[in-house]
Amino acid sequence: MRTLMIVSCVVLLVAPAAASADPMTTGDRQRLVAHLEMTEAWLVSELDGLSAAQLAWRPSPDAWSVKDVVEHLGIAEPQYWQQLQDSLKAPGSAGYKPEATDAGILWYGIDRTNRARTGEARVPDGRFADAAAALASFRKLRATMREQAKTSQEDFRGRKLIEGNMDVYQWFLMISSHSQRHILQVREVKAHPLFPRR
Repeated sequence: MRTLMIVSCVVLLVAPAAASADPMTTGDRQRLVAHLEMTEAWLVSELDGLSAAQLAWRPSPDAWSVKDVVEHLGIAEPQYWQQLQDSLKAPGSAGYKPEATDAGILWYGIDRTNRARTGEARVPDGRFADAAAALASFRKLRATMREQAKTSQEDFRGRKLIEGNMDVYQWFLMISSHSQRHILQVREVKAHPLFPRR
């Protein structure tokens, strides 16, 4: 059922985007809000009922635990959100055509065959007392993101992401897609044969 829901959302999200430089189209808005809601609910679901031992368990000494993954999201999303806000303050880029595609951004959230280490500023560092605190921080910011996605009249498509190859709408979608990628990482940890039973 969960897989069917994810596939359905991805199918909806790869629909062609409007090329106008106006506030988000109804379709863009619906797809963005749906993805943000999906990834938040999915992360909450994956963490539900996990014990402290399960949250802290690592498949190998240099691998991330579930707690590490959630802390990474709690650290990274505010940084990504600030980049989005800074990009909205920059002048519009009339006629800007991003190199990135919506479909490619969505695929990034699904395909974990290519992996790279995150930047030092986003490495889990123990700033959250536990996974619950990291999740609470993540969800608080997500509430702000959802509200902006639902109500903003900003021109997300007509603005280039600062230091990026995509428009601001695509970066908004990337924030959610990035969390999906790490939710799949949580599932990989939980599926490990040595993952604690409790």
